[in-house]
Amino acid sequence: MELGVIIGFVSGLTFIFLSILFSADMQVSAVVNFIDAPSVMITVGGCIASTIFAHPVGQLITSIKAIKNILMPKVLKPTEAITNIVELANLARKEGVLALEDVVTSMDNPFLQKGIMLIVDGTDPELVRNILETEISFIEERHKSVSDVWEYAAGQGPAWGMIGTLIGLVMMLQNMSDPSSIGPSMAVALITTFYGSVLANFLFTPVANKMKIYSADEILIKEILIEGILSIGAGENPHIIEEKLKVFLAPALRDSVGEGEAQAGE
Repeated sequence: MELGVIIGFVSGLTFIFLSILFSADMQVSAVVNFIDAPSVMITVGGCIASTIFAHPVGQLITSIKAIKNILMPKVLKPTEAITNIVELANLARKEGVLALEDVVTSMDNPFLQKGIMLIVDGTDPELVRNILETEISFIEERHKSVSDVWEYAAGQGPAWGMIGTLIGLVMMLQNMSDPSSIGPSMAVALITTFYGSVLANFLFTPVANKMKIYSADEILIKEILIEGILSIGAGENPHIIEEKLKVFLAPALRDSVGEGEAQAGE
């Protein structure tokens, strides 16, 4: 599981729990005051209901399934993508482009397979670029549709929290004849706002943001692969290809490309 998710989730719960304890003079029973079933129903239930109402069922199912991508991401690193391209370029230089066909079929990267097979088939480079860039644009759209669901849910959390607060205030004002009930009723009314804020800022927004980051990483890798595939098709020198693709990386990462091959050759 991705370490940042674990650290963020556990530390967030810890800080919330400790803040409640410190504000209540370390009385553990104070935590119970923040548990209210009707408030959970109106905030969580309302948020889920409005999100379902606003999106097609297929999009919702895809968005839920996408959670596994932030818990156990399987994105190829940019440095690994460049290394793969350079290895293929070396093979194409030694044995010809047709020799790549047998190699790419064993790779677990459909995007790279498609690009190399287009090159092997002698497809025009401009057409290859158009095909692969079109695929990238639709991947971006699919990723955006997923993160949009979570962003929408994040916006609904505080809104339904406020709705719950208004319901609580109405109920409180209807019982003003009993002063002793005003304080507890007001507390319950405000708990819905607390739940809505937690849902939005501690769960839904981080999920959407994490998905955007992994989406950007995946798109970057695919852009690297496009340039590498076209360079192989053009018969460029593997070293030149490597230097060209390193431009996509941050300066701190550029020296790590090819280190494994250098150590293996020593």
